[in-house]
Amino acid sequence: MRILITVVVSLLFYFAEAQDSVWYGRTTGKLPFIEYGIGDDRLGGAKMTYIDSGVLVKIVDSFKTDYKVQLSKYHSGYIAKESVILLGKQHNEPVIHNAHLSGNWRVFGDSAYDYVTINLDEHLPYRSFQLIDPSRIAVDIFGVTSNTNWITQLQTTKEIKNTWYEQIEDDVFRVMIELKHLQHWGYHINYDTIGNKLIVQIKRQPTVLDIRKLRIAIDPGHGGDNSGASGETSKVLEKEYTLLIAKQLQATLKKAGVKQLFMTRTKDTSLSMVERVYMLKEFRPDILISIHLNSAGIDTVQGTSTYYRYIGFRPLSVAILNQMLKLGLKEYGNVGNFNFALNGPTDYPNALVEVAFLSNKQDEKKILNPKFHKAVAQKIYLGIADWLKQIKQ
Repeated sequence: MRILITVVVSLLFYFAEAQDSVWYGRTTGKLPFIEYGIGDDRLGGAKMTYIDSGVLVKIVDSFKTDYKVQLSKYHSGYIAKESVILLGKQHNEPVIHNAHLSGNWRVFGDSAYDYVTINLDEHLPYRSFQLIDPSRIAVDIFGVTSNTNWITQLQTTKEIKNTWYEQIEDDVFRVMIELKHLQHWGYHINYDTIGNKLIVQIKRQPTVLDIRKLRIAIDPGHGGDNSGASGETSKVLEKEYTLLIAKQLQATLKKAGVKQLFMTRTKDTSLSMVERVYMLKEFRPDILISIHLNSAGIDTVQGTSTYYRYIGFRPLSVAILNQMLKLGLKEYGNVGNFNFALNGPTDYPNALVEVAFLSNKQDEKKILNPKFHKAVAQKIYLGIADWLKQIKQ
């Protein structure tokens, strides 16, 4: 059936091209995303951005499980076919072109967040990235030419320092949001449900930088039908020991006075990455720590490592790695732009901790020791505390 669908879609594109027309679709489902290309590895293709549902995309080609979408004159991307509802031909559906105009902005805050809202005439594709020194959020909206003649900024904001835009290409409109604090605490982008307004919701730095006041989420990797790696000699499963270490981290943080804690799982249960992300979305953590155990095809590879995707979240992962190295583990490194699903949300600082290698006999011996679990939990706790001290400076 899947092969038949692929053939039918390919034929549709062949005839559409022959008739000098294009196809359009709208994003759908939970956590749709756009990739840079059709390359792939065990973590999936390199992601450009997660994107809201209902976004209009111009489809110009078809590749197996992906559509190629034209974002602007000089930019394209790829999106899973299951994340798109096809609409029809150009003469029947809305058109993406450089005549789409931006409207005026409003910058304000409520009791919990700061906001930048931008009036548009369609739900158009976008991407975002973080900048540091100074800390800023940049949002590129594709297919838009500026007709923004004023930006209303209210004094109710607490994290936004300044906002402006740049027309970096004829059909790429860049939104710039400068933050007051050096540390990025997260943001979320979506369209409103009743209009075409793009909303950037910005998380504020906590008023008290005390670990006891933070909302901390812990994700024990794998679980249920996803067992993860296995031990070199013991054959123990990664899912079992990530849960043991995560529970020890939970106990350590509780003992330190952290009252608002959340575990994505507390037993051996199957959870997809999408389910985990939505659970975390509901909890609204200040930070997320994911616990995993590493594995390699060569048994001599060993050590501890931390991972982040967005540059504004890197300081947390570095602070934890520095503490983990005090356990006498070798350094495997601090890895950036990591394409792990739980590093993907921009909503809160997050760090993936690959404690050590199950595939290495020396590391495996440590992993099997309950005293090591307690030591790891203590170092992660101290890493978070160090990160908070750095922010205060």
